[in-house]
Amino acid sequence: MSAYKKLNLRDEVDDMAIGRMPPGIEAHFAKRALESEKSGVTYYKLGPDFHPPFGHRHAEQEEVYVLISGSAIVKVEDDELEMRALDAIRLAPDTARALRAGPEGCELIAFGAPTKPDAQDAEMLPGWWPEPDA
Repeated sequence: MSAYKKLNLRDEVDDMAIGRMPPGIEAHFAKRALESEKSGVTYYKLGPDFHPPFGHRHAEQEEVYVLISGSAIVKVEDDELEMRALDAIRLAPDTARALRAGPEGCELIAFGAPTKPDAQDAEMLPGWWPEPDA
């Protein structure tokens, strides 16, 4: 393995949301593309007011989200926290969380440090966001 690897998160890392998520989100997981052994980074782009249909938590992995443009709400357990450009939030592994883009959408970088190489320790939480009133 080389001492470094440089790439563009949007242009050189596949969008893994295509065919897996509803329209309105890009998700570029760069751990493998960067040949990372002890960390991971993901670039997300969410359309206006978009949110995934689920939340999640991890068994062991801590995450840090940094909003790079737009605005968003991070729902952490029962709290909803507003985020604006360059806000960062650290999330403990077992803390349930999800993100909802603001009216102009948002771009976000998520950093993680998986404790086991290629281990999948995420638990998906369906129905995380309440359904809008009819």
